[in-house]
Amino acid sequence: MKRTMLFALACAIGLAQAQAADTAAGKSLYASNCAQCHGPTAKGMASFPALAGKDADYLQSRLETYRAGEKVGANSSLMIPNARNLSDDDIANLSAFLSNNAQ
Repeated sequence: MKRTMLFALACAIGLAQAQAADTAAGKSLYASNCAQCHGPTAKGMASFPALAGKDADYLQSRLETYRAGEKVGANSSLMIPNARNLSDDDIANLSAFLSNNAQ
């Protein structure tokens, strides 16, 4: 029972954070920092993966991992410097934009 309650609370907090994110700011940040590699519609290019429609929690986790300087894939050496200066709000905004609005 405790586990179910904690899970429900975590989901509610995550949903509230996703709703609080500024997708317009995420779109602007994406266009100026990410689109060159991931494509103007976030559908990926060459070795850079598609991001459009991915789960916001997954995107947030990946960006936080890169920001921390941790390697998680072949493009880590490219992503780490790009994520290094992202704030928590930047990451939330990018994640919300990509998961809901990128087309």
